Amino acid sequence: MKELTNKEIALKFIEAINSGKASELEDLMTEDHIFVDAGDGRLQGKANMKQAWITYFKMFPDYKIEINDITEGGSVIGIFGYASGTYKGLKDKTNSNYYRTPASWKAIIQNRKVKHWQVYCESKKIEDIVERNK
Repeated sequence: MKELTNKEIALKFIEAINSGKASELEDLMTEDHIFVDAGDGRLQGKANMKQAWITYFKMFPDYKIEINDITEGGSVIGIFGYASGTYKGLKDKTNSNYYRTPASWKAIIQNRKVKHWQVYCESKKIEDIVERNK
C-alpha cells in the first residue's frame, strides 16, 4: 500500500473535519498535537482536541472547509479557502446563524500524523453568532 504524502494526510484531516468525525481526526493526530485558533488560543494533546472537535461539531454541525488552493513545503502544508457553518443547525430566513468566511490553515505533518493545526480567519462574525444565541 502506498504511503500517503504530507499533503494527502492534510487532505484526509480536512475530509474528517468536513464529515464531522472526531474519531478519524484523533487517528490522524500526534499524541502531542497542537491546535491554534484564530485568536491565538492553544490547545494541546490528542484527547483534548478530540473533545474540542466534538464540542465544535455540536455548535456547528455543518462546519466545512472549502479548499481553493493548497501548497506544500516539506512538512508544512498551507491551505487556503473558506470556512463555513450554521450555529447548532439553526436556520432562519435571513441566515443569521450561518457564516462563511475566507480562511487559511497551517498543518505541520510529523511521522504521518498532523502535529500542528492552525486556523487564520476573521472570527468576529462567528463570535457574534455564538453570543447572540446564548
